[in-house]
Amino acid sequence: MRILLALPVLLVGACNVERDKANDTTAITINEAEVQNTAADVGNKVENIASDVGNEAQNLGDKARNTDLDVKVDKDVKTENKAN
Repeated sequence: MRILLALPVLLVGACNVERDKANDTTAITINEAEVQNTAADVGNKVENIASDVGNEAQNLGDKARNTDLDVKVDKDVKTENKAN
């Protein structure tokens, strides 16, 4: 998720700002190929993170299914079936 917060900072690298003091103008150009590459990199990173999270959840589920519990009861338990 933090990678999405860094996206605007990464996209700044695709911008070129030129200041013409003689004409008092500023020109901003964006390298579209750089933007596409950055977006693809971020998308791949997010996909990898999501895959890692899914794999970890699967591993935890497998561990939970393969857990043996020993229950010790120190009392005699009497049950009654009051339905009959």
